[in-house]
Amino acid sequence: MPVSFWVFFSLVTVYLVVLSWWDIRYRRLPNILTLGGALVALAYVFYASGWSWGWLGRSFLGGVIGFTFLLIPFLLRGAGAGDVKMLFAVGCIVGYPNIFMALVWISLCGIVLGLAMTISGHLDWARVKHYTRCLIDFRYDKVQGKASLPDASQEKVRIPYGVAIASGTWLTMAISVWQRFQNL
Repeated sequence: MPVSFWVFFSLVTVYLVVLSWWDIRYRRLPNILTLGGALVALAYVFYASGWSWGWLGRSFLGGVIGFTFLLIPFLLRGAGAGDVKMLFAVGCIVGYPNIFMALVWISLCGIVLGLAMTISGHLDWARVKHYTRCLIDFRYDKVQGKASLPDASQEKVRIPYGVAIASGTWLTMAISVWQRFQNL
């Protein structure tokens, strides 16, 4: 593998660590990091591919698929806008079709993160229970249930999903590198 790949892998690793730290610390992901990362990823892919529009298109398509994956949860207030934009950036980094493997790993990392936060007492599942009951229990009093929920701005009701996105992305890239070495 060329040196430029290892530089890119290292820079993406640092980028993912910074985004994870930011999400844990502030519970938000700023546009300069998410959209800026997407632009840098697209520029790098375009340059590294020898100015190939095809590779640029695959990278952008990966971003659109990643963005779309969290769009519905965002519209239902289940995900933050920063998470959606971070997933767009990640899609631009891994590209199409690798975004599908990344989404699987990101989802698994999200489940592990949610369980770990619940077990350690850092996550309150009241909101998840409420929305689940709204979907499946027609007898559930939605108004009374919503009134008993903790404030959405509280830290115990929010998962720093940027950590799961970063972890799943890094696993996807590491597995891809490992598979390439297996084929040598």
